[in-house]
Amino acid sequence: MDNMMNTDSEELEELRSQFVTAISVNDWNHMRRTPPMLFTENGIAMLSSVLRSPKAIQVNISIMRIFTKLRSFLMLEKDLRERMTQLEIDTNKLFKIVFERLDEYETHLAPVKRQKKIGIKSE
Repeated sequence: MDNMMNTDSEELEELRSQFVTAISVNDWNHMRRTPPMLFTENGIAMLSSVLRSPKAIQVNISIMRIFTKLRSFLMLEKDLRERMTQLEIDTNKLFKIVFERLDEYETHLAPVKRQKKIGIKSE
């Protein structure tokens, strides 16, 4: 099915840890004959047309809002990652220029002459 999928043991373990349940996945699975199904965003939208109770419709609306927020969060994360990469590139370019200028400045400096030490010499 396009709108829902089966869970695997890794996903079940992640769900178990998110809900802070004490039962391990193996113990949890023996209580169920089939693993729970996961619905896609389109699957949730289709449920709205099948389940017509006011409570089911409100739950589906809430879930759709969560999908929308999740999608906008992922876009924001992608945008931030791109901006951080660009900042890193720009900073590296600036540091390269600074080090080149320091090297040029260092080559133009006259070598420092050693001065005689002033004071009493011990023999």
